[in-house]
Amino acid sequence: MQQMCATELNDYLKTVALAPILLDVREEWEFQTCHIHDSLLIPMGDISNQLNQLNKEQTIIVICHHGMRSLQVAHYLESNGFEHVVNLKGGIDAWAREVDNTMPIY
Repeated sequence: MQQMCATELNDYLKTVALAPILLDVREEWEFQTCHIHDSLLIPMGDISNQLNQLNKEQTIIVICHHGMRSLQVAHYLESNGFEHVVNLKGGIDAWAREVDNTMPIY
């Protein structure tokens, strides 16, 4: 599994031809507080019931608050046959601090 920091993800999103799935695995209240535009919310506890919503052929960037839940979900996805999985190191917190300083930090 790959990992990207927030600035690497920002650069990647600007240059990639096929947009990845931005899979946010936080809780709904966290997602409502702040999220990256076009992210798909599937809370960590719901992932196993919603795997069919995810395309195994598409790159999936997994996002949480600080990068720990997303790391667990990324490992879970890989163990279920997903080959193009990337964890956002530092999570949405790093994104807010390094990429989008208008985003609320919690």
